[in-house]
Amino acid sequence: MLDKLAAAENRYEELNIKLTEPDVISDRELYAKLLSEHSGLEEIVDAYRRYKKAVSEREEVLSELGSGGVDPDFRELLKSELDEKNEETAELEKKLKILLTPRDPNDEKDVFVEIRAGAGGEEAALFGAVLYRMYVHYAERRGFSTEIVDISETELGGIKEIVFSVSGKGAYSRLKYESGVHRVQRVPSTESSGRIHTSTATVAVLPEADEASVTLDPDDVEIDIYRSSGAGGQHINKTDSAIRLTHKPTGIVVTCQDQRSQLKNKEKAFKVLYSKLYELEVAALEEAVSSQRRSQVGTGDRSERIRTYNYPQNRVTDHRIDLTLYKLEAVLGGDLDEIIDALITDDQARKLAKNED
Repeated sequence: MLDKLAAAENRYEELNIKLTEPDVISDRELYAKLLSEHSGLEEIVDAYRRYKKAVSEREEVLSELGSGGVDPDFRELLKSELDEKNEETAELEKKLKILLTPRDPNDEKDVFVEIRAGAGGEEAALFGAVLYRMYVHYAERRGFSTEIVDISETELGGIKEIVFSVSGKGAYSRLKYESGVHRVQRVPSTESSGRIHTSTATVAVLPEADEASVTLDPDDVEIDIYRSSGAGGQHINKTDSAIRLTHKPTGIVVTCQDQRSQLKNKEKAFKVLYSKLYELEVAALEEAVSSQRRSQVGTGDRSERIRTYNYPQNRVTDHRIDLTLYKLEAVLGGDLDEIIDALITDDQARKLAKNED
């Protein structure tokens, strides 16, 4: 581990020099590439330097304790300081191990989020709308931007299906844990007896991919242009600008009707198609080398129930890590960081344990 850290520090210093060289500064593409690498090393180098400092200070304390003629009261202070340094070095060592764990290459990418109403009819569609608003609020909290790609609404304001983009640094690293089945337990407004209904919605989070990430034969894609239709919501326009892409080999269908421009709808639809094909390729590759799918807590399978939102008990439970919070309204208002941070911590612990096996 120390050899890797020393190499990272040397490379960081090398980049510090390169980024000041005129020929590098004048080459915008090269400069951006080196700056990105420099930024990627910054956290690990900072932690490594703090670790070295803590180790050095610990050695000094040990040296003082080992010398003769130390006043008893001062010895107790030194022992207390030694405990602090041992704790500090242990924490920094743990952090460095996590930082050295290979990162998901998609973590910094933008994402497409797809929500589909599941079991429960209109109630499931209304829950789909609740989940969509939750993610929009969460994106706002993180400084991410969102944009609808396609939406199918119901007359009562529910969402049968929606695809939207979330853009911002680290969007996938935060939202990738949301893939799976979300379950809601609540009393519908139409339920006169007060009986609790259970409904579900499926969430899929796809890292944004482009034509360089996948192999796509244009002849394999059937393109249809049609007029937008739906429940008459604000997202529906009246021109023949909606686009439907059908990838014939896989049967994947992507539609985009949110923009008035046919060209913009086509561009968005292809972005979603690239992302879905990329997900298929990654899943097939990982299936070939591992029984675990993607860098996610749990299997990452869309059929896996990952979370329950219980209205009567004001409770949210993430079943993958047995985390229960009694602040349903806050979570649905976008306060997801406590859950996502816990999922990331659990994921990192699993990776560390796997690396140490």
